[in-house]
Amino acid sequence: MDLQRVQRALSLEAEVGFTDLRGREQTFSQFLQSVFGQDPPAGWILDGEERRRWKELGSRYRLYPQLELPERQHLVAETRRWLERLRRQQEQAHSAPPSPALPLPKGLSLEQPLQFLKGIGPKSAEKLAQLGLHTVRDALYYFPRDHLDYSRRVLIRQAKVGETVTLVGTVKSCSCFTSPKNPLLTIFNLKLADKSGVVTLSRFYSGRQFAQRSWQAALERQYPKGAVVAASGLVKKGRLGLTLENPQLEVLGGEGEDLERLGKILPVYPLSEGIPADLVRKAVQLALPAAALVEDPLPEPLKRQLQLLDLPLALQQIHFPKTQELLAQARRRLVFDEFFYLQLSLLQRRQRYRAQAQAVPRYQPARGELLDRFYQILPFQLTAAQQRAIDEILADLRDPLPMNRLLQGDVGSGKTVVAVAALLAAIQSGWQTALMAPTEVLAEQHYRKLVEWLSQLQVPVELLTGSTPPAKRREILRQLQTGELPLVVGTHALIQPAVQFRNLGLVVIDEQHRFGVEQRAALQQKGDHPDVLTMTATPIPRTLTLALHGDLDVTQIDELPPGRKPVHTVVARPGDRLQVVRLMEREIAQGRQAYVVLPLIEESEKLDLKSAIEEHQRLQEKVFPQFRVGLLHGRLTSSEKDAVIEAFRRRELDILVSTTVVEVGVDVPNASVMLVEHAERFGLSQLHQLRGRVGRGSDQAYCILMTGSQSEEALRRLKVLEQSHDGFFIAEMDLRFRGPGEVMGTRQSGLPDFALASLMDDQEVLQLARQAAEQLIAQDPELQQWPRLRRILEERQARLLGPALLT
Repeated sequence: MDLQRVQRALSLEAEVGFTDLRGREQTFSQFLQSVFGQDPPAGWILDGEERRRWKELGSRYRLYPQLELPERQHLVAETRRWLERLRRQQEQAHSAPPSPALPLPKGLSLEQPLQFLKGIGPKSAEKLAQLGLHTVRDALYYFPRDHLDYSRRVLIRQAKVGETVTLVGTVKSCSCFTSPKNPLLTIFNLKLADKSGVVTLSRFYSGRQFAQRSWQAALERQYPKGAVVAASGLVKKGRLGLTLENPQLEVLGGEGEDLERLGKILPVYPLSEGIPADLVRKAVQLALPAAALVEDPLPEPLKRQLQLLDLPLALQQIHFPKTQELLAQARRRLVFDEFFYLQLSLLQRRQRYRAQAQAVPRYQPARGELLDRFYQILPFQLTAAQQRAIDEILADLRDPLPMNRLLQGDVGSGKTVVAVAALLAAIQSGWQTALMAPTEVLAEQHYRKLVEWLSQLQVPVELLTGSTPPAKRREILRQLQTGELPLVVGTHALIQPAVQFRNLGLVVIDEQHRFGVEQRAALQQKGDHPDVLTMTATPIPRTLTLALHGDLDVTQIDELPPGRKPVHTVVARPGDRLQVVRLMEREIAQGRQAYVVLPLIEESEKLDLKSAIEEHQRLQEKVFPQFRVGLLHGRLTSSEKDAVIEAFRRRELDILVSTTVVEVGVDVPNASVMLVEHAERFGLSQLHQLRGRVGRGSDQAYCILMTGSQSEEALRRLKVLEQSHDGFFIAEMDLRFRGPGEVMGTRQSGLPDFALASLMDDQEVLQLARQAAEQLIAQDPELQQWPRLRRILEERQARLLGPALLT
């Protein structure tokens, strides 16, 4: 059995949304049946329980086509985790003995500049410095982005049509030129040869910038004659024989370099233009003996418990591994370290925050008159998930230590009610409270809802934003200082120096990922260690939650109120546009309303995208002249936005053309159609948020994801929304397709840059690192028992985490 092939099949099934993907010969479930219908691979050491489970999986995949989506998700995830655990067990059982330490050249140290290594010199050192490589330590920690296994490479004459392969050869010729038939098309041809034959590879670039001769010449210089190049891609039949479709190219070495002498598994490093691969490999090889000087700060019992390689050995094997098994063990150790230091940091910070706060009971019991009356005036029954969330928060509030909790809930799950219960618990105990939202639209939305409820309880609430008139603002500030005002809702205006509370006890921050670290901290500093409840309607996968919010307690509302109809979601192509227009006409004729969302405000010369302004004009004049079409975008002033949204809410507009301003905060139950243009330009979680703007009433709602993209991956992404309404599943898929930086937005996410770790592929290692960090912090919060570990953690915090971490 090829375990990698099985893991690829499981990964691909997850990527396409658990549809029982059909291959050339069989479906995904049939393939898995055949795998688990056979005996485990020869040489594998399995106990009786593992053998029984192996056979049982064959039976479970026979039933896969009949399973519901959540059951399919669970089975695939369970199989992936179990196979990965089995793989590691077998590697450890059969792993080669550790490689002997490399001889240490005289005078070599971790802080030695690279230019003083034999064969590097000042000029080469200047090039290496462009990659951030200055010292021997830098070279050791400059990890390969990939490895090329020579034992698995394919010779040119062995390549077969339909297979995805990696070919390695020397450059015979290279040319880059503008097509004589199309001045906007640039053609790049590369001829590679190995001992078995020659192959011609082509890539095509469309656009004026690629037609410039300077750009073409720079590309040619990257592939000089005689250079060794790896080319990966799908083998297809071309005009000149076999070739690769849109090949990925990697320069491995210069002319005449004997790559075979470097070992069977060759590291492939991230490079910049003008820095040859062989120079980086040479610098790393010369630095490698110094790995023996790297101290391993992990306690020995912890390494034994988790079966982790020693750090010096891991550093050697991540660069030039003896076997694939040792490479996997080295990567696991280094990934563990990246996650472990992050979790130690987060847990330590939570511990210190709590230690600084005064541990005194500040809240009345959970049941108070104000809360009881609130439950009575609600026109609906709380869901079990809402009640559970309220109970967890009230337990936190009664705890003498300050609360720091993240409340996650899908679109429409009722987070606001939970937050109001928390606010009232604080108010009935004599504390002031604040709710901060990222936009005036959302702050206004919260204020209106709170006034509706709290006016019945005679609890005053005020709204403070940049648009608040000066006289009203002065009065609100006065009431906050005297303590007369128990609750204020606002935007960034709440963190201005002039805003002073008498006794701020609870802070609620909505859509917290839209605020910077300093902004959230500024509001907390308005009180003496107030309790903090942060909320997000963008569900975050558990791995991201641990990586970003490891210092928070997390509550999830994983249940929607009863009676909500799922929004009917369709991925539409330009040819479907007439049907979409007919649907909108029908819905509006029946008294309902529609959104049209676009990614841009004005036409862009670079991107062929419809703009909100142009589309608004086209829809009003040519497509829907009989209807009233409004326009909403971020460049309008707050009062202009409010006027447009209020007109839409009062049904004075039938269609609202908008940018993603409507993503959160616009609550119009009468709207039943959401049309998203250029849907491929949005993340899945963002599209799920937009879809949540409709279906808020009792009528059937529709979400149309319009795309003209020909990209198969873009269409696969959008199909996920057709198949699922589960925000947490959609967030997992968004993470898989786009990566954590794109999903969270790198600027404010606080997500550190991992050199090796992947939040998608290394979830099990992240869990282990979290448990190990909790174990050590519980024994010794300041790590006094492990001074080396403490020192390296402090160094990493200063270098890696910086001020960017959340909360």
